[in-house]
Amino acid sequence: MATPTTISAPTFNAPMDELKPAATGRVLVVEGDIALQKVLQRLFCSKGYEVDVAPDGSAGLEILRRRLPSALILDLRPGSAGCDLCREIVRLAPGLPFIILSANGSVVDKVRLLELGAADYVTIPFSPRELVARLRAQMRRAQRISIDSTYVFRDVIVDFSKTETTRHGQAVSLTATEFKALTFLTRNAQRVISRDELLREVWGYQNYPCTRTVDTHILRLRQKLESDPSHPSHFLTVHRMGYKFVP
Repeated sequence: MATPTTISAPTFNAPMDELKPAATGRVLVVEGDIALQKVLQRLFCSKGYEVDVAPDGSAGLEILRRRLPSALILDLRPGSAGCDLCREIVRLAPGLPFIILSANGSVVDKVRLLELGAADYVTIPFSPRELVARLRAQMRRAQRISIDSTYVFRDVIVDFSKTETTRHGQAVSLTATEFKALTFLTRNAQRVISRDELLREVWGYQNYPCTRTVDTHILRLRQKLESDPSHPSHFLTVHRMGYKFVP
């Protein structure tokens, strides 16, 4: 079986031109390595995307303020202030899917950035085909969320277009990941969803060694949105199976 092409250094020379463009949209690439900038720009252009390139986080934020892309690719070098940058991206463009590229494979760092709102985390070296597939998947999720702008259950209103939630007419503060979890649950109302599926669809990664993070987020949603969090009527636990959202 052939080994898939991976990007590990700017000397990349994969045959990307063999795949015809099959997508539309604008991708913002924040990449400090000039050679890798060109690699990523060529990769996404070959798939039919328009591409903006920024050499660092500050320049990327300036582009983001001027023109909202369909998705963002952010290369974080070890030791960079990635958490602050992720928070600012979420603040400026709530709901924008962005994927972290990093040579840092630490699970702790991956989880931290995903919790802050990153849609996915790809470790260098990576397969260009896999990166494009992950990008398309995140863009599809974002498009599905925007189909219907609001969702109402009991005294709660969820505005997907503004990523805002109110209860009794008062704003409810949700983290980026809490809002993504709420969105996925409401889009799959009445269906039992396993913890593994929630990890995959909300956090965007698989085979996480502990699913306790899902339980913690469900607890927070209950505390913020249930009339009686200790006896929930919307965010239900299904023993040994997962969770079910009931409007």
